[in-house]
Amino acid sequence: MAASDAKNTPQMAAEKVEPVFESLSSKASSPFNIDYKIIGTPIVGSPLSVDLRIESAVGAAPVQLDYRIPDLASMSFHEAQPKSLVTAPTAKEAFVSERVTLIPQREGRLYFNVSASVETETGTVSSVIAIPIHVGEVSTDPVEHGVIEVDENDEAVRVLTAE
Repeated sequence: MAASDAKNTPQMAAEKVEPVFESLSSKASSPFNIDYKIIGTPIVGSPLSVDLRIESAVGAAPVQLDYRIPDLASMSFHEAQPKSLVTAPTAKEAFVSERVTLIPQREGRLYFNVSASVETETGTVSSVIAIPIHVGEVSTDPVEHGVIEVDENDEAVRVLTAE
């Protein structure tokens, strides 16, 4: 049986696909690497879990995590979900794992912000990321704004308009 035929068998179609951690790119100088995994399918009005894995370049110091939803009409925190906490890696691990529970309030591309910070001898260092959550049928295609024009150096430039 060809490999393409094996993918179309009922057994393969019925297998559950496990979510994997998605890594958000950070600068090489960023004090934290934050990975996330969305558990389940986001549905309006149903709790949704997001697993976080935060690795610190600073070491095993306690990490301050702050969670924020920029548009409270789009999503809310589960009633038992703290919006801020301090945690540290266990003795055998070099990262922190946390689970955040959110409740989408509408369909569309929603965002959830995570801030990680740690106190050092020279002050506080931190990273902030926005995690996209797609609820319902959402196009993930890039949206083009403005028009492409050629400037006086024959280089293509995007000109943004007020419309």
